[in-house]
Amino acid sequence: MTTTEAGGVTGTFSPRPGAAPLPRMIRAQAALETRMLLRNGEQLLLTVIIPTLLLVLFSAVDIIAVPTATAGGAGSSVDFLAPGILALAVLSTAFTGQAIATGFERRYGVLKRLAVSPLPRWGLMTAKTCAVLVTEVLQITLLTAVALALGWSPQGNPLAVAALLLLGTAAFSGLGLLMAGTLKAEATLAAANLVFLLLLVGGGVIVPLEKFPAAAQSVLGLLPITALSDGLREVLQHGAALPWPDLGILAGWAVLGLGAAARFFRWE
Repeated sequence: MTTTEAGGVTGTFSPRPGAAPLPRMIRAQAALETRMLLRNGEQLLLTVIIPTLLLVLFSAVDIIAVPTATAGGAGSSVDFLAPGILALAVLSTAFTGQAIATGFERRYGVLKRLAVSPLPRWGLMTAKTCAVLVTEVLQITLLTAVALALGWSPQGNPLAVAALLLLGTAAFSGLGLLMAGTLKAEATLAAANLVFLLLLVGGGVIVPLEKFPAAAQSVLGLLPITALSDGLREVLQHGAALPWPDLGILAGWAVLGLGAAARFFRWE
């Protein structure tokens, strides 16, 4: 700090007020979003405990007859169930959990206050997406370990699995943010949980799509959860390369959901 002839003060003051660099702000917000998500007992029940229990229960108990044939011959029920449960994990975090959390943040004015912070709105959404991805990595690691302990024998290319999971995350995130940004928090809570239950039953996660009438199969096959679970099953159970039809459906839902969320999301 220096003094001028007129008695004024010039120079550099410390600390210097101002916003942190954008990457640092996004990292800090993503870390906060992740901690909040992992500390929420209800969200942990939805994203971790329920998928794990379903995997163990339906693998150990012959409740529903599932196809067990794999590329190498006969397989076990866990070979059919594990890919569907991984898809369910993505649904629970990217759609249901994110929709409910964001809906109540909007109701309580959290989003309104964050919207006027130095962190831009797209930066906030990027941070939320990063938190979702971190949570999904933890989910998939846990579910994979449990499935392997139950005798799962995954096949296929890990890059194809990653492509399906990323597109599925984008699709469900867009739909979850669209719901959270247009409905009231209570309506989002009810609708998100209802959709979760309906897709769990009718999305090919546990019940094979072949169990439904032919007319229903053509409609259910276009759902993002069906495309994700079937695509993962094609790769991990049957050893397919890239299931392009399923990738195309997920990409379409991702564009539709994210585009609609960007257009209609209300911050207040």
